[in-house]
Amino acid sequence: MNLKERLHLLSRLGEHLRGEDEYLRAVMQRARFNNAWFTIGNQEQAIQAIAQHFLDAGKLEAWLSRYEWQEPAAPKTVAIVMAGNLPLVGFHDLLCVFAAGHKALIKLSEKDQYLLPYLLQLMGQFDERATAFFETTERLVDFDAVIATGSNNSARYFEAYFSRYPHIIRKNRNGIAVLTGEESNAELVALGQDVFQFFGLGCRNVSKLYVPRGYQFEPLLEALHEYREYVQHDKYKNNFDYNYALLILNREQYMANGCIILTEKPSLQSRIASLHYEYYDGMEAIAQEIEQRKEEIQVVVARPGLLRQATVPFGKAQQPELWDYADGVDTLAFLLSL
Repeated sequence: MNLKERLHLLSRLGEHLRGEDEYLRAVMQRARFNNAWFTIGNQEQAIQAIAQHFLDAGKLEAWLSRYEWQEPAAPKTVAIVMAGNLPLVGFHDLLCVFAAGHKALIKLSEKDQYLLPYLLQLMGQFDERATAFFETTERLVDFDAVIATGSNNSARYFEAYFSRYPHIIRKNRNGIAVLTGEESNAELVALGQDVFQFFGLGCRNVSKLYVPRGYQFEPLLEALHEYREYVQHDKYKNNFDYNYALLILNREQYMANGCIILTEKPSLQSRIASLHYEYYDGMEAIAQEIEQRKEEIQVVVARPGLLRQATVPFGKAQQPELWDYADGVDTLAFLLSL
């Protein structure tokens, strides 16, 4: 398959996912049974985000037009170690490998075993030649390069194990939001999407707030209460209750609204059902803080133009485009260099 044919297949998959597929609904039910965090709603959001942002024909062409293109003379086999914190979280890596004309050797996460194989099955039905570009496996052998995503701990093992191969190794990152105190209620409610979507389990979810000294939290807590239905989910509720009890037992200061707990801590990574915050003194100070901690930050949510760093608007943290590469590493450029 040449590049034009591969792009046509990807856009056809996008068209299919934007329509109705009863078998996909059954696969989603199985995925939910396997992993309670994968609610039907979360799976639908992930699939539609992929269909609209990654598999749109116009966006695919615009994305690839940024690169000098040449079909690989000898296609490589690229091992992909998938994460499982969100539904289909590794799809962008797979898309990049396919677009570059290489073969993907995929190690699925135990937490997300069903959705991706079904999408690969669909692609094979649309064009049987696509099956030569994908293989799922339990054991990675005979590959030329690696893309692996995991925690900071697993990344150390990945670095050691895959050190002799060209590789991209991803570690823990988190989303942050910078507030000024002048945000409207609509902006604060939109921020709730960045905090709560996928139960806050994604690297692009906001887990830390930077607020000006003297910030009034009442409007924020009220706006975030719009997402109180999340606490009805058993696993989320268990985490909320556990973290709430810990704070009480340890006599730590906190704020809560029944569905989220706010604590003042320097860490960017917060527990499930929790949100950290930290005060800042002036825009230059917070810009320096972001620059110093850029290796820990996946995305910055703020009003447009507030900071010298790139930001995304409130409510858009979990809507990356094809060119919004994880950790700022250009995956496609890496693959085209093999």
